[in-house]
Amino acid sequence: MVNKKMRQQILQALIDSGDVVSGETLSRQLGISRVAVWKHIKKLQAAGVSVVSTPAGYRLESGPDDLQPWAFPGRQDLIHYFQSLPSTMGKARELARQGAAHLSVVIAGTQAMGRGRLDRSWHSDPGGLYFTLVLRPELPVVHSSRLMFAASLSLALVLRQAYGVDARLKWPNDVLVDGRKICGMLSEMEAEGEWVRFVNLGIGVNVNNDPAAMVSQAVSLKALVGRPIARGDLLRQFLDRFADQLDDGLGQRLINDWKGLCATLGKTVRIVTPRKVIQGKALDLDGNGALILAQDDGGLVHVAHGDCFHADCASAQS
Repeated sequence: MVNKKMRQQILQALIDSGDVVSGETLSRQLGISRVAVWKHIKKLQAAGVSVVSTPAGYRLESGPDDLQPWAFPGRQDLIHYFQSLPSTMGKARELARQGAAHLSVVIAGTQAMGRGRLDRSWHSDPGGLYFTLVLRPELPVVHSSRLMFAASLSLALVLRQAYGVDARLKWPNDVLVDGRKICGMLSEMEAEGEWVRFVNLGIGVNVNNDPAAMVSQAVSLKALVGRPIARGDLLRQFLDRFADQLDDGLGQRLINDWKGLCATLGKTVRIVTPRKVIQGKALDLDGNGALILAQDDGGLVHVAHGDCFHADCASAQS
């Protein structure tokens, strides 16, 4: 325990410096020998921490694919990275109940029990980006679904503007490219009366993994652009865009912007819920993001949740 705490102090000193720190400086600050500093550095390196040894001392070097807290300047205290988890959603739920701050992020290199909608498995192979956001908005429960719309819109805009892919939105929570799924989202909420206590948004993005090997109607960002993608860069851009979206508000403008990229409207769809299946033509979204379907008898129905399948697409990873 003492050794672990010492390594955490060394790591924090390197983070705070942002530059090379000599072994002598670390030795003096921590009250240990330079040899002991060197041994702790070796342990950090063996654990996968990107500490570079130079003639002048030690420097923490985060690469563009790095998902560790120090790779997110200004957000280090909000980032919780794990090499592997059963699921980021489960860990985020635990941290949220312990008081984790708004916009905390739980990231996993891989998940053993990743979930999609309706309790389907989400294949979480190495190379993908798997994370859950802990959100504490001042928001009534009736408007909580707007957080999902804000997140999916933010990710679609990053994919379009930073990577040049024609990302579109499938109601209620998927991001598609050419009809193939590149991202899925899942939400959980706890409330106090009529107000949200916290909402956790679980997000899985196919980045450098190969989802098509398991699900034919899925695609990775790497396959689309023809090169490996730095996941840390992608996540940083998403977090910046999402935070800006939250600052802009979750009103009707958000719903209108989301509809502008929606691939569902105008299509004949099938909505699967735990209790029933609803079919119809997707006409519009109401103010809370419910899908408005035209029925064969001419009637309209508002669908607030469910798994949506386009008539012209096979089922993709959910």
